[in-house]
Amino acid sequence: MAKTVIEFKNVTKVYKLYKNDKLRLLSLFWKGVNHGEKRAVDDVSFTVTQGESVALIGRNGAGKSTILKMITEVTYPSEGEIIVDGRVSALLELTAGFDDERSGRDNIYLKGQIMGLRNREINKIEPEIVDFAELGEYIDQPVRTYSSGMRAKLGFAINVCIDPEIFIVDEALSVGDAVFREKCLQKVQEIIARDNVTLIFVTHAIKDALNFCKRGIVIKDGRIVCDCGIDEAAEYYEEHMAE
Repeated sequence: MAKTVIEFKNVTKVYKLYKNDKLRLLSLFWKGVNHGEKRAVDDVSFTVTQGESVALIGRNGAGKSTILKMITEVTYPSEGEIIVDGRVSALLELTAGFDDERSGRDNIYLKGQIMGLRNREINKIEPEIVDFAELGEYIDQPVRTYSSGMRAKLGFAINVCIDPEIFIVDEALSVGDAVFREKCLQKVQEIIARDNVTLIFVTHAIKDALNFCKRGIVIKDGRIVCDCGIDEAAEYYEEHMAE
C-alpha cells in the first residue's frame, strides 16, 4: 500500500478582512475591531500518496494558493488538520527566508536548514546549486546587492537541487531570461520523472495539467468539486468552469 504523504482533514481557512491598515493594526491589541471574513478554503479533505502527480485546477481565487501555503506552512488552517510527511520543495515564493545581509552562499545553508537539511547534506549539493544559479562571483556577495532576477535564480536553484520528496510547482513561475527558463523547465521535468517524487502542480491551464499529472482536483470557491483521473477532471473543468 502506497504511503500517504499529504492529508487534509476537514480543513478550513478563513481570512479576516479589514477596511484599512489602521484597523488591522488595532486588531492586534483589541479583539472587538469590526472586520469582514473570506472563507478561502472551506471544509476540504483529501489525501495524496507517495509518487502521485496531482494537478490542483481552478480559476483565480478558487483557493489553490491557500492550499499550497498551508502545505508549506506559510499559513495555517483556521480549522481542521493537515499532515505532511516528506521534504517539501515549493517553487512558489522563491526568495522567502533570505537574509539580505548574508552572502548568497550563506543563504544556501540558511534555506537548506529551514528545509530540514543538515549541513553535511547541504555541503554535498552546494556546488550544484552555485552552478545552476549562474551568479558567478556574486554568490559571495550580500543578497541585498542582488537584482530581483538574481534572487529568484538563487531561490529556484536551492529548491530544485535539494532532492525533494514532495515537489510543488506553480504554473506562474517565471525565472530569468528565456535560456534560463528553459533550463528551469528541464530541471522540473527531470525531478517529476523520478518515481518516488510526489508532484502537486497548480494550474488553470488544462494542457499543462494533462502533460504533467495523472490526477486532477478541481477547486471552486474553496471547495473540492471534482477529484478523479486527470482526463475526467479536465473535462469537468472545461464543461463547468472554464471561461
